[in-house]
Amino acid sequence: MSQLFPARSNFIAKISILAVVLFMAAIAGGLVWYIYSPAFTKVGVAIPQPVPFPHNFHIAALGLDCRYCHVGVDQSSFADLPPTETCMSCHSQIATTLASLQPVRDSYANGTPIQWNRVNSLPDYVYFNHQIHVNKGVGCETCHGRVDTETTAVRAKYFYMSTCTECHSNPEKYLRPQANIYDMGYTPSEAQMTLGAKLVKEYDIMPPNQLVDCSICHR
Repeated sequence: MSQLFPARSNFIAKISILAVVLFMAAIAGGLVWYIYSPAFTKVGVAIPQPVPFPHNFHIAALGLDCRYCHVGVDQSSFADLPPTETCMSCHSQIATTLASLQPVRDSYANGTPIQWNRVNSLPDYVYFNHQIHVNKGVGCETCHGRVDTETTAVRAKYFYMSTCTECHSNPEKYLRPQANIYDMGYTPSEAQMTLGAKLVKEYDIMPPNQLVDCSICHR
């Protein structure tokens, strides 16, 4: 019986399999690149807002504490957005005719809240409590970056599960004293690992094997 396939068929089959493997690897690599790129994460991308709010001016120049606008961030599970009354506590007397602040004045006059656009978000299946993080020594800058240098609030990092587990596995690398929670450009008074180890005990932080338990973030 004559040979059904020519001798080169084996070579063609091997090349075809290799091409498919390389193609699938390229697709997988492209997907990994995409989910870590700013196009997907929106890290560093300015989020348009109904009213321009220069964080750098209010924090660096005026010296406002984060809690002046985000009231209760150390007492609540979420970081609240400021009501119009907070803005008008200053702007009823300062920059009262500035055109860009007209939505603030309208909101105050009409009693209609300003619809700010969210910068950071987590999936519904992830539980995150601001209060416990702030009170256990995690500074605002750790997650939100140097907002004191931004003219518009941008996402400093994308919160992959690995972002959270890295901190939960090594809390001593990220903790700071309560007096420095809201500081921007914070520099530890001693080696971070030395200070962090002390703060882990002072704040009664759970051991890493408990901190990375699924139930901590997924409830």
